[in-house]
Amino acid sequence: MKTLFPFLAVIILVLLVFAGVKANLYFLFGVVIPYAALITFVMGFIYRVVKWGRSPVPFRIPTTCGQQQSLPWIKQNKIENPSTMLGVTIRMALEVLLFRSLFRNLKTELSNGKQVVYGSDKWLWLAGLAFHWSFLFIVLRHLRFFTPSTPSVIKLIESLDSFFQVGVPLFYLTDMIILGAVTYLFIRRVVIPQVRYISLPADHFPLFLILGIAVSGVIMRYFIRVDVVAVKELAMGLVTLQPRIPEGIGVIFYIHLFLVSTLFCYFPFSKLMHMGGVFLSPTRNMINNNRMVRHINPWNYPVHVHTYEEYENDFRDKMKKAGIPVEKE
Repeated sequence: MKTLFPFLAVIILVLLVFAGVKANLYFLFGVVIPYAALITFVMGFIYRVVKWGRSPVPFRIPTTCGQQQSLPWIKQNKIENPSTMLGVTIRMALEVLLFRSLFRNLKTELSNGKQVVYGSDKWLWLAGLAFHWSFLFIVLRHLRFFTPSTPSVIKLIESLDSFFQVGVPLFYLTDMIILGAVTYLFIRRVVIPQVRYISLPADHFPLFLILGIAVSGVIMRYFIRVDVVAVKELAMGLVTLQPRIPEGIGVIFYIHLFLVSTLFCYFPFSKLMHMGGVFLSPTRNMINNNRMVRHINPWNYPVHVHTYEEYENDFRDKMKKAGIPVEKE
């Protein structure tokens, strides 16, 4: 059920577009829903980030796995246990760009039902890295639809992405990589019992949604061609706030656009917000200088405490009857 419901939800979304296009609701799916999705994404993203940013962090709580700076003759691990902002910046960059903590992740299994065995889990790291980077390249490639002329940076990305140049149209590596990576991440959640046990519908739904976006995009590019000029005309109309629906855009494009809009709406309220949350995580973005600086909790307002002396004064007779030793007779 945890897998079936998210899958059916994506299928229903696709069927809604079919029904809407048949009913000539082009303006709804081509203009109204994309605008609403973008506003929801921006407002939701800002709300979550501001809410996290206002959360009090009274103590230094960085997660470390290396030697802290202490005595001069003890070698410090400046990245795993940073004591300067430069170390924190390098650590965050390695985490965001290369998923360094996931690279060191280990899988734990019971061998013969008795012995605990630790093994490498690099396939998860590789799939996660491939998925995120290919997704980024695909998003950057799509920016050519929202600019009057294609920037040179986007042309460079396209040339790198299609350097195989298998036939016409150009074959993009990221199309194949994102399909393979998302499929692996889904199969892993279904096949591995431990991961399947902790997986929720909220973990499967974005995978199916992104897979639907990727599949519909691949179909448009390599199998069912759409009018690219009309698509760019629609995109430029949205950007310039002068929306219009050109003729000749097939239903497959509206499916693709609607799934992307759904992802935008879903993003701020889901686990996908780790994209912004990783930068606000106090376990990652704080330097560990606890041995050099005394940190005092600014929210430590004076409160009345019930001291032991007061406690004994209140219950001395009962303590004596129970045989509990007291300090004052």
